This record gives sequence, structure tokens and C-alpha cells, in this order.
Amino acid sequence: MKLSVRIAGFTALTVVLTAACAPQTSGGSSSGKDEKTGTLRVWLFQEVDNQPKQRVVDAVLADFRKAHGGARATVEYIPVESRAQRIKAAFNDPKSAPDVIEYGNTDTAGYVRDGGLADVTKDFNAWSEAKDTDPTARQSVTVDGRIYGAPYFVGVRALYYRTDVLRELGLRVPRSQAELISTAKRVRAARPGLYGLAVGGAYTYGAMPFIWAHSGDLAGGKGGSYASVIDRAAARKGIEAYTSLFGDDNCPAAKCAGMGGNDTVTAFASGKAAMAIGGDFSHAAVEAGKVKGKYAVVPLPGVEPGSIAPAFAGGNNIGVLKSTSHRTLAVDLMKRLASKETQGRLFDAMGFLPTFADVRQRAAAEQPFVKPFVRTLAAGTKFVPASPAWAQIDSSLVLPTMFQEIVSGKKDVAAASAEAAKKMNDAFGTVG
Repeated sequence: MKLSVRIAGFTALTVVLTAACAPQTSGGSSSGKDEKTGTLRVWLFQEVDNQPKQRVVDAVLADFRKAHGGARATVEYIPVESRAQRIKAAFNDPKSAPDVIEYGNTDTAGYVRDGGLADVTKDFNAWSEAKDTDPTARQSVTVDGRIYGAPYFVGVRALYYRTDVLRELGLRVPRSQAELISTAKRVRAARPGLYGLAVGGAYTYGAMPFIWAHSGDLAGGKGGSYASVIDRAAARKGIEAYTSLFGDDNCPAAKCAGMGGNDTVTAFASGKAAMAIGGDFSHAAVEAGKVKGKYAVVPLPGVEPGSIAPAFAGGNNIGVLKSTSHRTLAVDLMKRLASKETQGRLFDAMGFLPTFADVRQRAAAEQPFVKPFVRTLAAGTKFVPASPAWAQIDSSLVLPTMFQEIVSGKKDVAAASAEAAKKMNDAFGTVG
């Protein structure tokens, strides 16, 4: 999902979404109907400024009506915060459920387990545009080898930095994570009124690249069975690197331990930080802030100088509900909403990064601010454990609690990561 408002996820190239409890689907509608006329209901997420998105969607609906004279589609823009309750309620009440939904791609495995999404494998593979879908994006709709939607957009994070501050202090743009940490602390020493690098104890998706860059991970497994590896040596190195940024020499724990991603971007945009880890979706907010004209963006560096840290690739998908009585029409509308043309228009209107590699390259050529994010995507992205249990792990704040216990001094890295691993494994155990 658009991460200035919500958080969602995307699979890495090496990850295939699996769910041990996922029901087998036939690819047809559970309603037993496939009506070619009538009105389709569509649920899309409401943005902070929804008018640009609505104009793009309205154009898609107009073309859909022209193509299907006896059919129409109505759209309801639902609040992101209440999406989980509404969508799960729709799975349980087909009569009031929509036909097509937008959903965050960390939700894929859980929604498939709940039996809510239609298997559109054959439809997707027969779609002429599917061949140009970014492999990462394709895997974001894949569960146990089957496809349950079409990728809609992708979002990744990179390093925003103040060009004026680094220039005035004679500092170069960091090329490794060690250099990033030392540069942040040098800025703080020279400018005590600034955070060197704004970080947050509740900024899970900003912390993950540090873990991944050190060859650590959150969990390992396949076939729907996962076990946490957050307490392994490699992961602990990444945790140590990230949590070393909390303190009076960079971002005081008393203020920064409770900060989330939006808080860190706000700190940067308002001129309170020399650097921040923000997304392509953060660009508009930064442009509207005090640092306009005084910043640049580069990929977040990895451990080795010149390398790029693996990023968490967020984004949304468009799916068809299994309960639809208009399956053929719903699949067609899904493709139209997620098409190259629509994704190009959404980029122009909202800044959403396209999931088609060719469309994304054109966007980068037209808008230079996109280039660091495209480079980050090309370097390889990572994902959270592709398990329905992730929703429980995320909502119960397992990782933020771990970071906060460390930066507050309540536990060391070994003890806090061991406790986090136990909580994660308890959650994995509930889904098989």
C-alpha cells in the first residue's frame, strides 16, 4: 500500500508466497454464476488526496462500460485503516461483497487462506501484458504456485539526504552502512539541533534493510512452514547496526524509539533531520516541506561500499473475489485497472511506481526523482514471511517491541531477538 498512509508488501525474487492452509480453488466463481450484465462493485483504497486517483479510475470505468454495453461498475473508496475488518466481513457475506478489490500485498496469503480471492492463474497467464510484469510483482500475487490477482503498483524506500548540510560540513554521500552511521553521528555532533539520520523504533520497514544487508532474515522455510531466524548471528548484526543509531549522538531514544516511518519523513521534510529513509511515495510530502530544493535521493547503501541494501518492496494488488457472480467481467475489469495504460496514468497522477518494468523505465526517464527507486528495485527486494501469520506478527508489534527494548536498554540484542523469535514462531505455529 501507499506507505505514507499504510504499509504493505511485495515478494522478493527468491520468495514464493505459500500458505499451508490455503484452500484449493477451481478458478471458477463460488457463486456458480458468471453473469455478463448488471453492476459490479469495486472497493479501492481511499488516498489522502483521492481526486487524482478517482479521475484515473473513472476513465477506466468509462472504457469498461463501452466495452460491455450491458454492464456497469461502481466504486467505493474505503478507508485503509478499516480494510481488514471490511474485507474479511465481505468474504463471509457474499451478498454484500464487492466483485473486485484493491488489497495490500502482504495480505495475499491471509486472504487466500480465508478463501476470499479467486484463482485467476489461467486468466493472468493469458493476458498479453502479463509477460512484462516485474517478476517481483508477479510473485506478490502468487500463493502456492497459483495467481490471485494482478499487481497494481510498487513502492520502495531509499535514502533522502540534505545536500546543503552535507556540503557545508564537507561530508560525502554515504556509500556503505558503516559510513551512513558515522556520517549521521558527525552531522549530529556538528549540528546538535538536527537528527543525523531520522530513525524510528516503530519503523519496521526502515529497519529491515539493515538486517537483510547483513545477510540476515526474518524467517526461513517453504511450503507454508516458517521458523524465525531473527535471532541468528547475521540478523543480530543488522539489528545492532540499526539500533546503534538511537542515542544522543544521532536520534535520541527518548524521542525516536516511538517514531514510525511517517514520523521520520516528517522530521526530514520539516528540516529537523539531515537524512531519512523514505519511499518514492514520500516525494510529494518532502517537496511540500521546508527542504524543497535542498535535498537529493540515493539508494540506501549496503554493507559493502557502493552496494545497495535490499529494500522492502511495498505495493498493492487488484483481485477478484471468489464469491463474484460476474467472474468474466470482474477479471476483465481487474486487468483494465492494473493495465500498463492505467499504471502509467496513476504514476502521472499519484506517483505510484508501475509494476511493469518497461512502464517503470519510461517513468524514470520522464521523472528523474524516480531513478534511485528504480535502481533499488533492480538491485533486488525482499519480503516479509509469506505466511498468514505475518498479519498477527505485524499487528502485535513483535519487531518494534524488540527494537524498543534494545534502544531503551531493557534487553540486549541477543535477549530481545530471542524473545522476538519465540513470538514469531508462536504465530507461525497457529497457521500450521
